[in-house]
Amino acid sequence: MKSLNEIKKIREEKRAELDLRVNLKADTHEKHILVCHGTGCTSSKSPKIIERFKKLIEEKKIENVKVIQTGCFGLCAKGPVVIIRPEDIFYSMVTEADCEEIINTHIIEGNIVERLLCKDIDKRKVKQLDELNFYKKQKRIALKNCGIIDPENIDEYIAFDGYKALEKVLTSMSPDDVINEVTRSGLRGRGGAGFPTGKKWSFTKMAEGEQKYVVCNADEGDPGAFMDRSILEGDPHCVIEAMMIAGFAIGANKGYIYVRAEYPIAVKRFQIAIDQAKEYGILGKNIWDTGFDFDLEIRLGAGAFVCGEETALLESIEGKRGHPRQKPPFPAVAGLWQKPTLINNVETYANITKIILNGADWYSSIGTETSKGTKVFALGGNVVNVGLVEVPMGTTLREIVFEIGGGIPNGRKFKAAQTGGPSGGCIPEEHLDTPIDYESLSQIGSMMGSGGLIVMDDSKCMVNLAKFYLGFTVDESCGKCTPCRIGTKRMLEILEKITEGNGSVEDIEKLEQLANTIKKTSVCGLGQTAPNPVLSTLKYFKDEYIAHVRDKKCPAKQCKALSCYQIDQAKCKGCGLCKRNCPVNAISGEIKQVHTIDEEKCIKCGTCVSKCPFKAIS
Repeated sequence: MKSLNEIKKIREEKRAELDLRVNLKADTHEKHILVCHGTGCTSSKSPKIIERFKKLIEEKKIENVKVIQTGCFGLCAKGPVVIIRPEDIFYSMVTEADCEEIINTHIIEGNIVERLLCKDIDKRKVKQLDELNFYKKQKRIALKNCGIIDPENIDEYIAFDGYKALEKVLTSMSPDDVINEVTRSGLRGRGGAGFPTGKKWSFTKMAEGEQKYVVCNADEGDPGAFMDRSILEGDPHCVIEAMMIAGFAIGANKGYIYVRAEYPIAVKRFQIAIDQAKEYGILGKNIWDTGFDFDLEIRLGAGAFVCGEETALLESIEGKRGHPRQKPPFPAVAGLWQKPTLINNVETYANITKIILNGADWYSSIGTETSKGTKVFALGGNVVNVGLVEVPMGTTLREIVFEIGGGIPNGRKFKAAQTGGPSGGCIPEEHLDTPIDYESLSQIGSMMGSGGLIVMDDSKCMVNLAKFYLGFTVDESCGKCTPCRIGTKRMLEILEKITEGNGSVEDIEKLEQLANTIKKTSVCGLGQTAPNPVLSTLKYFKDEYIAHVRDKKCPAKQCKALSCYQIDQAKCKGCGLCKRNCPVNAISGEIKQVHTIDEEKCIKCGTCVSKCPFKAIS
């Protein structure tokens, strides 16, 4: 147990010790080697890099050098990432074999290892993190500590103003003061719907009931999304602190975080953070002698996408099957075990402590008139700089894709971007300059969602893409309501028919009618938004649907059933490689003679194309 004065002392002493993490002019002889230990870099063996650094430092008896595991730095495409502070030297794609050279050349001799410097989008080698185009237009609020602190060390969190917002709330603010500050900030829920956070807190506070709950939705199910996971892995205490502030504001003494079990690092670190907070007396009874009690538990989800819907999530926490409930009543009135319950997602909570410390006016000065603050995106797909980005609301899609993301690789052209995952829509090139905020995305047929942003180049078939996302929602439907259970299945069957070359113009009309009906009649958000990928691709890429049904062609050449392989007689040398590698013996021809493909036997696997050294097959 630590008193509030002891916490303040840790903050003061530890902050001075860790000044080199954020201050390039820090008065220190120490060096800290920061190594990303988020899921992405972990998959590229960053834990072995950490151990190798530690072993080399011990073997060489080097003093004043520490190796620190951190959360995600954001630039996942360049991982594993190693940053040396206070110089802020950014090394990318580091391997275990590179560790000794970094120790010898950089740490001992004081010279930069040039070959490991990160290459920017203009091919320049960049020394420092802030010089990279990837970071120049970002503003980190929710991700403030990710890549700076060791997420498994509570003292490091405390050093960077950790639990200072909670101190302010418990010692100098009333519950109404807290709710008013959150309301004035303009923060809206980052889970997808964008409901005003302060209003939700107010509703829950006003609800009748002695027992209330605070819940964190960390069931991040969108394909390609990893925003919430990265916050939990890199800065778990910020979510704990925010949930405690929420508990104080609404009158709750118990919290639950619902995390999918497929996030083992996030689960482990959050449990460590809970245990540390309890050990310090930050979680528990009579916190800092203020009379406020709060406890927190983790609940693991089995990966059902529908459990991202708040009422299905509550059912799952209660130990039941994850089925959405009819609303009203809303969770603020009858939530967990029918008690008033506040539910926000990880990113929403990650903004709370900064709002309390810096004020509502500071936060509301960032972003647009109706969408305040920043938004974290998991930027993926056909983009150079795949990674985690946080930008002010109102930043355009063009800025994110081409300035932060570095554009489209392999010389291809931008075709579309999907925001909001399976619940969102496709944004075509004509809307690249659309500001990213709730209203603007809604107006063009997409949505913010939780923050997945998948970029597609001109090789992608938009009909096939709609089929992929609809297949996902069909698999993830809980089956409770008929429109979602049966309607999405019928839509998927039509899309399969179209991509197999058996569709008609009438099928396109039927597809659109079904989509609009399902959107209006499904019980929960999963069903109501499931048709969005179909509706947005029909709106912007209807010519591709027409080509599939009328011309029996896939313009992007992705739908195998609508393609055929041919050998260019002028280019074929008769080497026989295609014939020998064809798995179904669909190619005939003698050595040094032009070969041919039997289209009836051909399974369109593409093996012949990859094996032909003369590029004679297309």
